Amino acid sequence: MLDKLKIGAYRFTLEAREPVRLPPYKGSTLRGGFGHVFKRTVCFQPGIRTCTGCLLREKCAYAYLFETAPPPDSEVLRKNEAVPLPFVIEPPLDRRTEYKPGDRLDFGLLLIGRAIEYLPYFIVVFGELGKLGIGTGRGKYVLREVAARQPLSGAEAVVYDGAEVVGDGEALIADWAAVAEAAMSLRADGVEVNFLTPTRLKHGGRYVECPDFHVLVRAILRRVSSLYYFHCGRRWETDYRGIIERAQDIETIEAHTRWVDWKRYSRRQGQRMNLGGFVGQVSYRGDLEPFLPLLVLGQLVHVGKACVFGNGRYKVK
Repeated sequence: MLDKLKIGAYRFTLEAREPVRLPPYKGSTLRGGFGHVFKRTVCFQPGIRTCTGCLLREKCAYAYLFETAPPPDSEVLRKNEAVPLPFVIEPPLDRRTEYKPGDRLDFGLLLIGRAIEYLPYFIVVFGELGKLGIGTGRGKYVLREVAARQPLSGAEAVVYDGAEVVGDGEALIADWAAVAEAAMSLRADGVEVNFLTPTRLKHGGRYVECPDFHVLVRAILRRVSSLYYFHCGRRWETDYRGIIERAQDIETIEAHTRWVDWKRYSRRQGQRMNLGGFVGQVSYRGDLEPFLPLLVLGQLVHVGKACVFGNGRYKVK
């Protein structure tokens, strides 16, 4: 059991004040604009490209959310400069690119563990980003509403009404009990996983275009265990090897996937990045009961590389 697990999900509603032009896949633009304004707002050393070596790193909200690093006494990933970030931006799945004044755009935000406490930063910064503008031509918008959302049931409660904070949405935070309950609704002998956004899973030193079940399970275990350790404050003690061995017995019975390429320019790293991945449906069959909570967890927090932009989003049925 992941008894310290907490996942907060939120819906942000933006309303265009001017024509807003965005790319078909909006995750990079939303995340990039937020990061730029966030650093400009809170950073005391704006001329420094990264947080490495900054004396304020351990106490800085930007460093925690955007350049999370393992502490010196970390039991895992001590040699890594960064660990999985504690938030995910879920852009809308449509490919709409033009928004006229008065049009609205909804996107999702996931916060894991301790990051839930930082929701006010996201509200303030996305509000400030609207004053500066976003996308081609820097179209301005207003942050009209933020609602907490129970990610498994869909229940919502407004936490920001466009003028002030009116709630905290704590009652809608997903925990292990909610995950276990949702897993009970899935069939134990067969599931279909629909990968909705580009998913980057690596196995054997290369990216896969259609994942065997054990490859998907490895990726979920890796991501969830890191998020739990660094952002929920507890090490997940479980039989990783045994889980993976059992996952190798699950069959892939049907697959319809394709690779989708997309690139973004990282202002912080000063280079273009290829963040493409596969999308589509894969059906698995076998004794899936032990894996159902894992599949639900992966559905909540995404899976694979570049999740912060919305990559690796899937639905299981």
